[in-house]
Amino acid sequence: MKRHCALLLAAGGSTRLGRPKQLLTIHGVPLVRHIAELLLATEPERLIVVTGGAATETGQALAGLDSVLVQNPDWKTGMASSLQCGYQALGTDPGLLLIAGTDQPRLTCEHLSTLLRQGDSHTDVVTAYGEEGRGIPVLLSPATQLRLADLRGDTGLRQLWKNGASTPAFLHAPELGFDIDTPEQLDAAIRAGWIDRD
Repeated sequence: MKRHCALLLAAGGSTRLGRPKQLLTIHGVPLVRHIAELLLATEPERLIVVTGGAATETGQALAGLDSVLVQNPDWKTGMASSLQCGYQALGTDPGLLLIAGTDQPRLTCEHLSTLLRQGDSHTDVVTAYGEEGRGIPVLLSPATQLRLADLRGDTGLRQLWKNGASTPAFLHAPELGFDIDTPEQLDAAIRAGWIDRD
């Protein structure tokens, strides 16, 4: 496996859902722990988990895992601050950076391994959900990581490639286009068997 570090974004407040999505469960395992275990299975040098909303409960859900929790004091401002907080915690020379979130119940280790196979020190890899939808998980090259400091608010990672400075490769995974942001999406995930019923 290529040398890399991993970053799990788990700071959201889940305001539209009305409950912490990090703590939803898959076969009795909190979603944040499930995703962290997938990232650890790729054998990163370090796994940083950025917390914000429900930080105490998220930390409890991750107890015993080989990860470093970093609290983002500005998590309410959006994803950009969590990306920057996590990246700063990695220190110098993290190698390739594998980034995932906590609201994709259909994410598998194979998705993450494919990102690592496709990427290299000059090539980012972004997940493509369809014609327009693109996002996490992603693999960032060292050069692109330096541009995380330019992000603001909740614009997310898409801004990194908008100016055409670099063109990423794509992992085509339409199943990852489903995430859990609303009660309706949670109900759909439960009906499909992707998330446990309470």
